[in-house]
Amino acid sequence: MTVRPPPVPEPRRARAAAWREAVLDLRYGERRRVFPTVVHVGRPGGACAGTTVPLHPGVGGPPWDHALRADLVGALLDRHRAAAEPWCWLTRTGGVEPHDDDLAWLAAARTAYGEAGVDLVLAVVTRAGWYEPTTGDGRAWKRLRRAPTGPAGVGAGP
Repeated sequence: MTVRPPPVPEPRRARAAAWREAVLDLRYGERRRVFPTVVHVGRPGGACAGTTVPLHPGVGGPPWDHALRADLVGALLDRHRAAAEPWCWLTRTGGVEPHDDDLAWLAAARTAYGEAGVDLVLAVVTRAGWYEPTTGDGRAWKRLRRAPTGPAGVGAGP
């Protein structure tokens, strides 16, 4: 058994920037007004952007129970654990206020990450912003836009 040193916590600013990128990815990537909640494991905006899985087993099927959710998060975690410390996030419709489903997925992620011995970093991402139910940190925007990109010096901000 290999003993890993404890992870160095990432600065809040870097985490907030990653969650902002996840909000932008959702805003610009999801065209439907209403879409199913999706769980991701990996790093937002990174080379290992995570894996998405619809949260209901079938169309009109019953919602998943705690054990099934924890197994799903655990399987996704096993896929991405070789990279960096993988984070978990939910993308869903609505505002950045907590929903019952968010807390059910938080409990499942705590179980899966605890069994794997990995520190949990979890956020809920919507088109309006993000929040971390474990820390209470979050941010909401009314008009969030990507910075313009172009040739060097063109459209570059300060």
